[in-house]
Amino acid sequence: MRQDKGLKRTIGIFGLSANIMNIMIGAGIFALPAIISGIMGSASIFSYIFCGILITLVVLCFAEAGSKVNNTGGPYTYIETAFGDYFGFIAGIFASGSNMIASAAVANALVNILMTIHPFFELSWVRISFLFLMYFSLAVINIKGVKQGIGLIKLNTILKITPLLILVIFGLSHISFDNLHIEALPKFSQLGESSLILFFAFLGCETGLIVGGEIKNPKRTIPRAILISISSVVILYIFIQTVCQGVLGTALVNYEATPLAETAKVIIGPFGYILLIVGAAVSMFGNISGDVLNSPRVLFALSRDRVVPIKKLSKIHSKFATPHIAIITHTTIAFTLAVTGSFEQLVILATSSLLLIYLGVACAVIKLRKTIAPEPGEFKIPGGIIVPLLSIAIIIYFLSNLSSKELIGTGIFIVMLSVIFKVIDTIKK
Repeated sequence: MRQDKGLKRTIGIFGLSANIMNIMIGAGIFALPAIISGIMGSASIFSYIFCGILITLVVLCFAEAGSKVNNTGGPYTYIETAFGDYFGFIAGIFASGSNMIASAAVANALVNILMTIHPFFELSWVRISFLFLMYFSLAVINIKGVKQGIGLIKLNTILKITPLLILVIFGLSHISFDNLHIEALPKFSQLGESSLILFFAFLGCETGLIVGGEIKNPKRTIPRAILISISSVVILYIFIQTVCQGVLGTALVNYEATPLAETAKVIIGPFGYILLIVGAAVSMFGNISGDVLNSPRVLFALSRDRVVPIKKLSKIHSKFATPHIAIITHTTIAFTLAVTGSFEQLVILATSSLLLIYLGVACAVIKLRKTIAPEPGEFKIPGGIIVPLLSIAIIIYFLSNLSSKELIGTGIFIVMLSVIFKVIDTIKK
């Protein structure tokens, strides 16, 4: 296992927890309550509980793997350490590519929100200029130091959670319990369908762990931060769904675009609506800033491990101790995707890629137990291999719900990457 050289371990439990929550709480939660209500009705709460249990099982695998392998790279590093360069290459490209695509998608969604606030942002040159300034300002902040980057993440996390907490706190007294009355338990098919959609609102833990080489006392910090962030997000999501359902009742499904803002309008008035719209914009910006902090470290790790033969990507800035070339490279590609808007057809590929990465980490936990001797202070999932096996089953279930077209597309992409890896491997020899 190659060690990180030149990086500073400055991220503590609060910083890492904020980093994970900032990535997880994206734009999705601002729209999902209406979608889940449309499937589950007043029984929506069961989807959040069920999905919370599922994601907890999966992230326990990340907690153990992150405690055992704590270099920069997150899930890529876990998989590469367990199964070697080939699987590491596939996981690294999937992780880096899907993060770039997701960042570009969120950036466009942010511009769309700004368009609703002022038509000035509909002008092409304004849109491009805004995206350029946003992306490369974030790049500069993160090049100057991970401490500065994490500081921005902490601020973003507080700003995005504040309007959600206001909605919950003021909304609890406006709940009509008739709207929460469950007349019949949901069918398993409904629970499965809604959980498949809701599962993706919990994605992001894997990105937040990429900064493994810059985490203080990682064996202790990583498991604790994962459990703090996941439990906090699950509880917050449950309260948000309860308030929206309890306030709007059956009318919730009519506000698929802005269910939280509409709920806030009923509770607080027009100011509440504006607060949640602004909150959505802040949440999207926070998601992008989290991407610029975390995702370039995958490119850095691929170069560090010589899986990708571009040495400059693993170069560390002599003054700021950050992977500045990787940051600039990732930011430039994400910005280009956001400007061209040609990434829409790849969104499903990005989603399936993340599921495959989750599958790889669950399998890596089993392999790492056999290949790396445990050290004092490491986190180990109780119950033997039951949790990793359950996680594998869950991920396969979600993958099975992808269409044949999506599965074929993912398969073709893996074949293409395999050919590229073989060419790179031949050149290195």
